[in-house]
Amino acid sequence: MSHQPIHLTSSEIASLWTAYMNDSMSVCVLRFMLKDLQDEEIREQVQYAYDISTGHLEELTALFRQEKYAIPNGFTEQDVNMDAPWLFSDVFCLTYVNQMARVGMLAYSGFLAMSARSDIRMYFTNALSQTATLYNQTTETAIAKGLYARPPYIELPKESDYVNNKKYLKGLNPFSTKRPLNAIEISYLYMNIITNHVGVKLSISFAQTSPTKEVREYMLRGNKISGKHIKIFADTLLENNIQAAQLPDVAVSDSSTKTFSDKLLMFHMSLLASSGIGNYATAAAASQRSDLAVNYERLSFEIAQYAKDGADLMIKHAWLEQPPGVIDREQLAKRKDQT
Repeated sequence: MSHQPIHLTSSEIASLWTAYMNDSMSVCVLRFMLKDLQDEEIREQVQYAYDISTGHLEELTALFRQEKYAIPNGFTEQDVNMDAPWLFSDVFCLTYVNQMARVGMLAYSGFLAMSARSDIRMYFTNALSQTATLYNQTTETAIAKGLYARPPYIELPKESDYVNNKKYLKGLNPFSTKRPLNAIEISYLYMNIITNHVGVKLSISFAQTSPTKEVREYMLRGNKISGKHIKIFADTLLENNIQAAQLPDVAVSDSSTKTFSDKLLMFHMSLLASSGIGNYATAAAASQRSDLAVNYERLSFEIAQYAKDGADLMIKHAWLEQPPGVIDREQLAKRKDQT
């Protein structure tokens, strides 16, 4: 009996396209970081991240050719200026790779859950495993070097309990006392402070190295948004006598030389924005105090508007690569009529 080829589903096409775009961007950023790294242990982790991404691109390219799937343009060596002076400190490089590994684990688990074909599931399973290994290794390196920002400590529970009053869920009334944060809420506030700190440093480095006024203004706007969100989350922790995350020196240089293409810069900020919206949605769903959920929803809307404005800017300059989609039959018929 002959077996009919199993065609890729729409979700598999979308997942593979997104994975290729993300890895092609990562290769450019990581290649540039490797150029100036001094710490050998950190270099080893960034090199591992680079090897993962280059390996993924090779596998995806082979798969695309096999399936007669148009290879995305993505990002190439033309999108990074390897002659530019150093931009990121070694500590920032380690922090960046650790945070992007977190983003990658979430993305690959989602891609895996949306895939049906066995070879595609195996690809994303391996990618998820590699990215989890990267996260664990970079975390171990950060801990060993005293660079890991540990989440806050709280007292261990001595007994289990149940919520016995609906006041547990309230928090919007400014004239009533809010209950103390629970461990789940603290965890998400802390995580979102950390991710926004990376956004602050990345956006300022992009702002100072872009030659385009519109892009510089967009990056500075993102920097202000991240800074504002950090303050909101940190103040919420401080209300409960919990110190906000203390990050190591994740400095960027004062270089103003063009380092990455504007297309890459805008795509990267789009990736961070979509990741932030996802983080806030998860945090809102997990937080039981109403004021926290409302804050996450409000701030998510601000990020969504920022992402929309970024997409408009990318379309204006022809930087936004179009994902695969359904053929517009009506438009196709009109073209035929015109010919």
